[in-house]
Amino acid sequence: MLGEIMLGQYFPGNSFVHGLDPRTKLIATLIYIVVIFLAKTPLMYGILVAFGILVVLLSRLPIMMVVRSLKPVWLIVAITFVIHAFTYPGTEILWQWKFMKITQEGLELGTKMSFRLTLLLLFSSVLTFTTSPIVLTDGIEKLLRPLKCIGVPAHEIAMMMTIALRFIPTLLEETDRIMKAQKARGADFGKGNLVKRIKNTLPLLVPLFVSAFRRADELATAMEARCYRGEEGRTRMYELAYRKEDYLTFIFMIVFLMMIVGMRFL
Repeated sequence: MLGEIMLGQYFPGNSFVHGLDPRTKLIATLIYIVVIFLAKTPLMYGILVAFGILVVLLSRLPIMMVVRSLKPVWLIVAITFVIHAFTYPGTEILWQWKFMKITQEGLELGTKMSFRLTLLLLFSSVLTFTTSPIVLTDGIEKLLRPLKCIGVPAHEIAMMMTIALRFIPTLLEETDRIMKAQKARGADFGKGNLVKRIKNTLPLLVPLFVSAFRRADELATAMEARCYRGEEGRTRMYELAYRKEDYLTFIFMIVFLMMIVGMRFL
């Protein structure tokens, strides 16, 4: 299960999406997220699905790999559906038992929210699959740079976000290693009910936190040894620059946003 979590991993390639500027991909992702929550009709959701498939094809990522990246979050999607189905008030009651009831409106809203969450995770996965952590840091920093005039530490925020994203696979790998070591000593993480399984995983927390703090200390030492002092005096091997493909992508995303807004409100 832990090995299937692919958030934060980067897969090198030379596709159209790989070659885009990270700022273009970040802004396109934000526009797509806005469009997801503007969608209302089945036609609009169909357009969103078609657009997501188009992006995956342009990125030349294996389809099954992208789908497999969503597998670890199916429980979150299912919980989202159940919460909306049971808690949203409605007039058309489909099932009721004591204080619990399911309405037609609740099922529709639960389906929409689950679908939106799936599309959001899918598009975010494509972003991390096609953008290396270093380039992603530069893109976030460039986008946040205008906020420096009001005291926002753009470089530090971008660095923290990227380090956190980069260390997700590392911590998952460390967790898997600790679990295998404890299983070899007789620990059992697969038996019992949900409460029992949660209690069985508690012994993982202490060694995992110790390992995380150790890695953080090693990273800080390595950065100091390389004379890292934040953004001050820092240069880059490759400077970000917009190309023709980036401008075309911007135009396409704006047109896509305007089309969905028009379908929603007109």
